[in-house]
Amino acid sequence: MNKSLYASAAALAIASGPATAEQLTVFGPWLGPDQANVEVVLAAFAEASGHDVRYVGSDSFEQQIVVDAEAGSAPNIAVYPQPGLAADMASRGFLTPLEEGTGDWIRENYAAGQSWVDLGTYADENGNDQLFGFFYKVDVKSLVWYSPENFEDAGYEIPATMEELKALGDLIVADGETPWCIGLGSGGATGWPATDWVEDMMLRTQPPDVYDQWVANEIPFTDERIVGAIEEFGYFARNDDYVAGGAGVVASTDFRDSPKGLFSSPPQCYLHRQASFIPAFFPEGTSVGEDADFFYFPAYEGKDLGKPVLGAGTVWAITNENQAAHDLIAFLQTPEAHEIWMGLKGFLTPHKHVDSSKFSDPTLAKMNEILLGATTFRFDGSDLMPGGVGAGSFWTGMVDYSGGKSAADVAAEIQASWDALK
Repeated sequence: MNKSLYASAAALAIASGPATAEQLTVFGPWLGPDQANVEVVLAAFAEASGHDVRYVGSDSFEQQIVVDAEAGSAPNIAVYPQPGLAADMASRGFLTPLEEGTGDWIRENYAAGQSWVDLGTYADENGNDQLFGFFYKVDVKSLVWYSPENFEDAGYEIPATMEELKALGDLIVADGETPWCIGLGSGGATGWPATDWVEDMMLRTQPPDVYDQWVANEIPFTDERIVGAIEEFGYFARNDDYVAGGAGVVASTDFRDSPKGLFSSPPQCYLHRQASFIPAFFPEGTSVGEDADFFYFPAYEGKDLGKPVLGAGTVWAITNENQAAHDLIAFLQTPEAHEIWMGLKGFLTPHKHVDSSKFSDPTLAKMNEILLGATTFRFDGSDLMPGGVGAGSFWTGMVDYSGGKSAADVAAEIQASWDALK
């Protein structure tokens, strides 16, 4: 990292005059390869700023950060995998607001910028909303996977709208084939893949503020708009003609096995909706970009809701304030901070001014185009709900719905479980 590049970055918010070198501790969820990657980024910041930067990773981050904050020994910056925990910390007075102007920078420089401001804004201990979180390193879930060879052989084209996607499904059925492979099995977490479907359908049938009110329980699951989104999932998953093996096997098919039908001969299905991680479960030797590819899970042309993207990501927040912490948040606003990790692995960014040629992997570059094309970004809704719902009754409810129970009955049971938490 060239110091002059860092010093000249518009985001750099160090007061005039020489900065005092400080020790900076960053605590996050990453171990293994991701820890090595984030340490490369932090080393570049340390070289440019003169600060002594140390990263600590933990597989029990969510529990440890609370213990450390309560003990008065919090790190300078904590990297939260879930905004809900960051919001809880802010409400208890454990976070420091980001410097004035950071929100304006995000709106201007991040695709769907207001979405990222909203996701990083939480109520403080006095109930006042402030920008506490800066998103850096995100993931995309709104993807449909397919085999280019199968599409070419059948003469199918990539759908640009939800209307076209549904028409493609009908065409595949008319050709005597099966459109979708869907599996909800995941051991004790069985059902979670369906929650992603419902969240994506919420963003494609309702404005984002309805989604926000739903995940905050300001609109109940029993609302007709939520029930409608569940039924949109059912349009695909509860149609025997639409699902490999029939609708009856959706709940029992392991999500890790479900995409394999794309690659059988003859193909068992032509489409599979899943997040960016799913190639890890493709058959050995499958090459993404050749044997498999993906496209954006499209929005309805007739609903005028733009191009919403569902995903996840990490939010960086100051938990023990010093100038070095503010300097790091400023550094994360530079294209260089993003391009360093882009040149490694496993990184996507909504930063509109990065050089996309810096991606080491063309697959990630293509996913990033989808992220940059988003008009709205929303975080995985089940991760924002209380654990008993988002990692409990929502999962089991989707299994029941896939098995034939009505969307209204399932929604009522999920809402009752949420009400019981109060």
